[in-house]
Amino acid sequence: MTDFNIKRRDFLYGLAGLSGSIIASQLPFESASAQAIRINGAGASFPAPLYQRWFVEYNKINKNTQVNYQSVGSGAGIKQFIGNTVDFGASDVAMKDDEIAKVSRGALLLPVTAGSVVLAFNNKDVTTVKLTRQQLADIFLGKITNWNQIGSPKSKPIKVIYRSDGSGTTGVFTKHLAAISSEWKSKVGEGTTVQWPKGIGAKGNEGITAQIQQTDGAIGYIEYGFAKKNGLKTAQLQNKAGKFVPPSPQNSAVSLSQIQLPANLRGFAPDPTGDRSYPIVSFSWILAYKKYPDAKKAQALKQVLNWAVSKSGGQKFSSDLGYIPLPDNVIKKVTTAINSIS
Repeated sequence: MTDFNIKRRDFLYGLAGLSGSIIASQLPFESASAQAIRINGAGASFPAPLYQRWFVEYNKINKNTQVNYQSVGSGAGIKQFIGNTVDFGASDVAMKDDEIAKVSRGALLLPVTAGSVVLAFNNKDVTTVKLTRQQLADIFLGKITNWNQIGSPKSKPIKVIYRSDGSGTTGVFTKHLAAISSEWKSKVGEGTTVQWPKGIGAKGNEGITAQIQQTDGAIGYIEYGFAKKNGLKTAQLQNKAGKFVPPSPQNSAVSLSQIQLPANLRGFAPDPTGDRSYPIVSFSWILAYKKYPDAKKAQALKQVLNWAVSKSGGQKFSSDLGYIPLPDNVIKKVTTAINSIS
């Protein structure tokens, strides 16, 4: 490999954690054969840094399989999956029954990773923010408008940042808000898109992260890994037990352990119990077809996914990037579902 290609590879690899637009198949695979199998996926930005890492690492051990993943948001990922324009989709909210019914080849919802949604903020006057359940809802309802209402020593307008695109992160966040606030549930509700009472829209976890960084007084919701990688301050949230809990993989894992996955692998914990539970966590699903017309591509995808959910494979990269490694019982269920692909 030339010095130029080494530098180009390292540059792209460094960007992969920040932007879902970087794809594994853009890297200079010297020994990939002309018969390489290319797998195309699109969807959630929430797990994009982890997926990018997975597909780069997997290609190192299997040069003939190249995976291209586009971080376009859960809503667009589901749409492309239903439209058969990708080999797999990805979403932070499990597809609904009526959406699954539109997939002629059958759909498998595979929870391959998990993470937390955090409230990241930009205010040089504040180091620690503790939000009660009421305060959290009231900020996004537009009822709390100034930082001095939530503990800041100085007056400064709160600038709410929200997702402008169809987003699984939005789905997870609004599901929690609906669980803790009857007013939010009746006035706004939950979903991948909602009518926000106030704020500034940005596209993707990448977009919200950048908007918060650039906006003094901003507060918005993003996946924990994006906040961690970019050094953003995050709020402690009051959980169902009344405790203020900072976001961390350890606290989020306590919450995740409460989710009992049924046979269809769709499980949620919109308001987990327990003193240590961080209140906003979710699995993130890869959407795979039950049947593929290309047997070689089906086999290659199964191998990629089995590696991704294994402890010695993809899961070992989770913690460093701010995600929650899958529990053993979940790995077992997901592996069985992956192996049913034909």
